[in-house]
Amino acid sequence: MIDKIEAFDQAHIAVHIESINSRRTKVEYAGDDFMTPASNIKLFTFLAALESLDSLPALYFHKQDSIMHFKATGYPLLFHPFYPDPRLESFFNQKYDWRYHCPIFKNNALGKGWSWDDHSHYFAAESTPFPIYGNTTMAYGTSTSTTLLPKVFKNQVSIDKNVKNILRDPKKNQFLINPNFFETKDTLYRPFVTSDSLFVKLLSDHINQPVSLEWSKESPKWKVLFTHQDQLVYQALIKDSDNGVAEALMNMISQKIFGVMDTKRTTDSLKLKWNSWLPDPLEWVDGSGMSRYNMTTPRTLVSVLKKIHDQIGLEKIKNYFPESIRADKKVYAKTGTLRHNHNLSGYWIGKKGQVFAFSIMVNHYIRPKNEISKGIIDLLEFFQKKVR
Repeated sequence: MIDKIEAFDQAHIAVHIESINSRRTKVEYAGDDFMTPASNIKLFTFLAALESLDSLPALYFHKQDSIMHFKATGYPLLFHPFYPDPRLESFFNQKYDWRYHCPIFKNNALGKGWSWDDHSHYFAAESTPFPIYGNTTMAYGTSTSTTLLPKVFKNQVSIDKNVKNILRDPKKNQFLINPNFFETKDTLYRPFVTSDSLFVKLLSDHINQPVSLEWSKESPKWKVLFTHQDQLVYQALIKDSDNGVAEALMNMISQKIFGVMDTKRTTDSLKLKWNSWLPDPLEWVDGSGMSRYNMTTPRTLVSVLKKIHDQIGLEKIKNYFPESIRADKKVYAKTGTLRHNHNLSGYWIGKKGQVFAFSIMVNHYIRPKNEISKGIIDLLEFFQKKVR
């Protein structure tokens, strides 16, 4: 069947399928080959979060008279443009003199192995201890008038009709905008260069109250604020494949386990913890899959899918995973895409209710991605007809 799919010519294909019910391998085709997973790495991030975080903490806080001390947990939804958290916003609407305690952050703002020229795209927003607005600006308007929010950036915009829409300087918050692009009242989101000082400035402007950095080494007795938006965060991770949310979850896991935000330390620890059931070694360097340094095998992805199923069961999987109807079987699966790499890993439910975990990975292709996607679906439909 693989030979019949023209789009797969000269590409590297690897497949592994198991029955969740019987735990038996049903299909194996180069299933132990190492592949570039792209956003399929978010399945590891998801499992790590499920195992490490009973509930997602939004922040740590300590009230001291008219002063509110607070510290980041890595939580990503503060004033997020797509995933609002009303309870967190309400928390910051209280009247206090706000003092932000910076946690220990040992990650780079951009992950190892990320493409340098992605810096101006929403999906490459920087990783920080406390993301705000998803660490992105919002641009909207028409060909005669464009606006860039937050307003702190309004004097850092230049008109340039040679750029496609919006382009940011790689190292600083200087934006080039082509107003001709905004003829249809589009709204675009672009990352900004982050810093602790910019975070407190943005927060102060938003809540119209003083916010300052606190450098005292004394640690208050922290309380934890839970806003109970776990389902929203996990849907953003798996259904929407939001990279910023994925990196934030890795920071949250690291903060919970080690008291610092250190993705490498966290992935090394989790690989050691999972060593007894991982079928192959794992190259895992970020939470989102943006890095081309990540490598895994289809059978390892299926092992992760089985663990997720054990953790939350099929009904919750249906809430978190994108659903599609293929042939006469229901499919709940996560895509993973980088240039020349496209994968699909997840679950399908057979006519008799049996559940299969599968991973179909296509790397190093040169055909259009829509042809590869169709080829993966054709292959999956073939398996659905043959595998019982």
